[in-house]
Amino acid sequence: MSEKPSDDQPSASELPDDVWEQFTRDTERDIRASAPKEPSARARMVTERLRRQEERGELPPGWRTGPDPLAANRRAGRRRKLWAVLGVPVAAAVALVALKPSLLPGDPFGPDGPGDAAASPLPAETAAPTAPPGGSPPRTPTLDEPFAGSPALRWADGAAGIVPPEAKAVGPASKDRVAQALELTKRLLVGANLDPRTLRGARPEAALAVLDPRQPKLLDDLNTALRSPSERNDPLTMFSRFDPDETRPVGDVVKTRGRMTFEQGSHAGVVVHADYTFVYPVTRADGRPEVARTIVRRVIDVELPDPTRYRVTPGRLSVKKYDEEIGNSACDVHDGYLHPRFPSSDDRDREPTGPTIDPYDRSRGIDDGGPCGTVTRT
Repeated sequence: MSEKPSDDQPSASELPDDVWEQFTRDTERDIRASAPKEPSARARMVTERLRRQEERGELPPGWRTGPDPLAANRRAGRRRKLWAVLGVPVAAAVALVALKPSLLPGDPFGPDGPGDAAASPLPAETAAPTAPPGGSPPRTPTLDEPFAGSPALRWADGAAGIVPPEAKAVGPASKDRVAQALELTKRLLVGANLDPRTLRGARPEAALAVLDPRQPKLLDDLNTALRSPSERNDPLTMFSRFDPDETRPVGDVVKTRGRMTFEQGSHAGVVVHADYTFVYPVTRADGRPEVARTIVRRVIDVELPDPTRYRVTPGRLSVKKYDEEIGNSACDVHDGYLHPRFPSSDDRDREPTGPTIDPYDRSRGIDDGGPCGTVTRT
């Protein structure tokens, strides 16, 4: 309930003069502020220009009212719905991978789960190792996993494991000549040890094409060994070859590890020293699902002389020295092929007779093992 004003409250006529004058000024100010104002000349020009643009259709719809808040909400709603649709399968996939990481492409955590570095690739070898590679968990190689249980599992595949060093000028040999020598050496190694035709027992034409025909003694010996293999002329001293009637390769990967170095040659050229090990997984040609691995290490010195000073064929290599060490191949068999022993082999007359060696040990010299050694692992 409202109260009736008392008769003793002052009327407007009884207010002091200064209060009444302040009231009058404030009222006039408020009236002026709320009164309509005549637009300036510039404002009238802008308004007229916008009107004409609107008539010509040059302004977007809704330019007078600003953005539609409902449209923005609709777009946000679509984004939320999209995330709701994607969120469920993504969350399920994350949970599934957490339970079984091997489902990821390439099995990034290795065969034994997260943190296992067993299958992580090794960096390229740039210096002689100081010890043999560590032991691997004992696993039987299979057709699906031919390098299981082998240190070579971490080695590079094929030619990717032959990484020449950076070329630099040495003595009178220019940087380009050194680079040429390194590239030719790689071609020789690939043609002699990785070319599928060579591995199947065919003539290693790609490797022979790199050698200088003006070095006739070497080529004569190699041609004789390929044509009529014997203990004296054995093509395995330079080439890796398997008998296609006895074995066939498992997959198309040969594991490779090694290094190259170079130095000034004696014929105004450059000498390249190569030391590489190749691991070959094979199975029986008769279809029995057994897998064996043969390991071949090759050490070779080749020279690219200066053809302007010596009677040599430009772009061809002269072989100065070569040697090999073979692990897991029959002894005293000189038919020009490697003969790996399989788990079920019973040919006791072809047992290795030399000292025990680790074919993966690249820290020792190649002459330390002797001929036809007994391997500690394959």
